[in-house]
Amino acid sequence: MGIPTLDDLAVDGTTVGIRVDINSPLSDSGTLADDARLRAHVDTLNELLDRGGRVAILAHQGRPGGDEFARLEDHAARLSDLLDHPVEYCDATFSADARAAINLLEDGQAVLLENTRFYSEEYMEFPAEKAAETFLVERLAPELDAYVNDAFAAAHRSQPSIVGFPCRVDSYAGRVMERELDVLSNIEETPTPRVYALGGAKIADALDVAESVLDRGLADTILTSGMTGNAFLAASGVDVGEPSESAILDRDATAIDQAAELLDEYGEKIHVPDDVAVSRDGDREEVDVADLPVDAPALDVGEATIAAYADVFETAGTAILNGPPGVFEEDAFALGTREIFGAAASAEYSIVGGGDTAASLRQLGIDGFDHVSTGGGAALRLLTGGTLPAVEVLRQDSEA
Repeated sequence: MGIPTLDDLAVDGTTVGIRVDINSPLSDSGTLADDARLRAHVDTLNELLDRGGRVAILAHQGRPGGDEFARLEDHAARLSDLLDHPVEYCDATFSADARAAINLLEDGQAVLLENTRFYSEEYMEFPAEKAAETFLVERLAPELDAYVNDAFAAAHRSQPSIVGFPCRVDSYAGRVMERELDVLSNIEETPTPRVYALGGAKIADALDVAESVLDRGLADTILTSGMTGNAFLAASGVDVGEPSESAILDRDATAIDQAAELLDEYGEKIHVPDDVAVSRDGDREEVDVADLPVDAPALDVGEATIAAYADVFETAGTAILNGPPGVFEEDAFALGTREIFGAAASAEYSIVGGGDTAASLRQLGIDGFDHVSTGGGAALRLLTGGTLPAVEVLRQDSEA
């Protein structure tokens, strides 16, 4: 990877600041509703503590003004349950109280500092050198012997706690970061044929992935579904009906034109749905593409499409999933997601792109994948051939 990892860090007796991403769904009462992101960091945190580190944990929760913008006290309690070591909570981030909490740590002890986004500069993005001059980094860096970035899900951000510390402290990638980069930066080494299943309502993201992997010769087949599939249907000349077309254009006014360009250049590799499922008074009704348009929005693919896509996965060397095929949150329209993703898990090697895709797997209880990314935006950046600020600054630090 060209960046230092925990294998390069002498941990025993050192004070290690670690940035994790434990930003999680909260219940109506403000408690943790899903601890998947906390579980992802268990191996890294246990390793640092088992090796005698004094660990100061930095993390965020929600965003200013949002319903899930909250303190991290519950996160600390849950981490204490998950780890082999207790995790204390400090209701400060970089003040004298926070620095004192760090200095009181003994070997094998950890403290979770307060939500970094309670500090205004943390919600802004800076070049790494400027991020290193922010109050958070200036105040905490002198207390640390090393910095570990394990927050892959936030690696596409240039926020102070993500990119500032490597300019001041010897820095390393944690196990989550290491694993994500090893998988998502080396797609070209995975078994062929490679099948990308692109769905969901983030049409622009799906189009970016499709264009990137087709241009680079990484994709043998693209299976489209969800609102993305509807956009490709419209681009192929199908009248999808006013409700579906309006939903597409509200999301991305140029989506249909972009999809048409991709079909013109790579049409033989791009599969569009054979049928869709629409909502009739809340019930599922399947409609063949030949019978479109209808006056109801398409919320899932139909059984003919599910069967056709499952057949493709039977011979896939690698399956890469980005975006659920339907509105999986509603039972009537979860069939496509459940069946198509279930079929994808049977591929020789399977990768899930994080975000809504990973959430759908957890909700529907689908497993068996080789790699489920912890990050939606960061995974997308790598899948489209981009770079990550968090990784670039670690690389620069190692070369300095």
